[in-house]
Amino acid sequence: MVTAATTHELSSRLMIGMEIHVELATRSKMFTSAPNVAHRDFDNAEPNSLVDPVVIGMPGTLPVVNRAAVEMSMLVGLALGCKIASVTKWDRKSYYYPDLPKNYQISQYDQPLCGEGSVEIPVDGGGTRTIRILRAHLEEDAGKLLHEAPGGHAIDGSIVDLNRAGTPLLEIVTYPDFQSAQECVTFSQMLRDVCRYLGVTQGVMQKGHIRFEPNINVIIERAGQTYKTPIAEIKNLNSFKALQGSIEYEHHRQIEQWLQTGQVLKSGSKSTRGWDDVTQTTFLQREKEEAHDYRYFPDPDLVQLVIDDAWLSRVKTQLPELPAARQTRYTTQFGIGTKETAQILDEPAVCNFFEKIIAAGVEPKRAAALLLNNLNRRANDRGVLASDLGVTAAQVATIDQMSRSSQISSNSADTLLGLCCDDPAADPLAMAQEKGLLQVSDESSLDAWVDEAIAANPKSVESVKAGKEAAIGALVGAVMKLSKGKANPKIIGDRLRAKLLG
Repeated sequence: MVTAATTHELSSRLMIGMEIHVELATRSKMFTSAPNVAHRDFDNAEPNSLVDPVVIGMPGTLPVVNRAAVEMSMLVGLALGCKIASVTKWDRKSYYYPDLPKNYQISQYDQPLCGEGSVEIPVDGGGTRTIRILRAHLEEDAGKLLHEAPGGHAIDGSIVDLNRAGTPLLEIVTYPDFQSAQECVTFSQMLRDVCRYLGVTQGVMQKGHIRFEPNINVIIERAGQTYKTPIAEIKNLNSFKALQGSIEYEHHRQIEQWLQTGQVLKSGSKSTRGWDDVTQTTFLQREKEEAHDYRYFPDPDLVQLVIDDAWLSRVKTQLPELPAARQTRYTTQFGIGTKETAQILDEPAVCNFFEKIIAAGVEPKRAAALLLNNLNRRANDRGVLASDLGVTAAQVATIDQMSRSSQISSNSADTLLGLCCDDPAADPLAMAQEKGLLQVSDESSLDAWVDEAIAANPKSVESVKAGKEAAIGALVGAVMKLSKGKANPKIIGDRLRAKLLG
């Protein structure tokens, strides 16, 4: 990117590393059996109701490691190509903050659970870029400070809610391999999708289940010289829009600051900044602490965690097919369009329901059409996912077979799908018989309706005999009206042509 500044031209490029915090959706917290606010069963818990003596660090309490959180973290590490440590340990990261009642956080410092890995992301202009993963370590989350009263009313101060304190938190750290805001967004969207397909998080960003912290600086070239601006870490971004906006703003801000001060990257020159969604600007929070400021030391209450080959092998068997692999399979093997594939992949539960419909015997393209057209329309009307409508994959397959064999019309198939949404135990064939939705295909009934339609529509008959094929449609419509929609339109068309054209 080239930027004109003052009277001299300079060129600049971004260098960005990412820290992504993923709240794991275990039922209990990281080091205690207290309920976890990141689990869907406790989404709407009253403030400070998911707290126990371990969470607030009462004297005499002892932490116990949540095995499910460890295994979820291992799954994410495996999906990112990380090396899973055979031995890992727990460290205390000490700092004071109002929403950290213990004044320390149990984290991992020099022996993280997941070591180096890498993933590929698509980039503008085609091709991919390798994003290297430095580490992914497991820790406990802090609480939350509320700067408004419930309902959004202004208050003079802040409210502490400790429901989030102690939640299992996986922090994924990349190398500074990103060169644009869009690359960061692409990676973050990919990571969110992967974590949701793994089932390790709900991934609701408005609830802080995934938070992004880009570390940004700018490489400036001017008059044959290269300069690196100080790194700014933007904290706690919980939307892709904020992620992109903050990086783009920092790009310009850091160039302007360098032009004014000439300050370059050196030890101790990092800063932590926040993002203001209203003004679309970043603001200084504090000068960035270095590792020694946190006084890391091994947690005396927790032993090392040993991950043997047998445990790792069991976790590997839980790895599902991930979104990128499914996307390739749907578009190449199934021949489903890119847009339709993206719609199916958008929700893991819907995607899994789609797979069940195919497994029940529906051809993939027909399964996609039934899901995205018939079922999604009803899901949108009811405010639920298509997978939560109630209709089963077996019912969808039966209705599809009835439609393909001309037992029911496409309109009747749609009606049957709607009825089965309200009765997942119903037999579609019996329901079609009960509701009078089966098409009539016996010759005597069809001939009677055809003869009556021919007699009542002489002009259409003459048009057909004159070679106007489109006029057949009017006669088919007349028969359908006489049969109250029960006639098979394909058979009707064939019989009309046989009678009128010989």
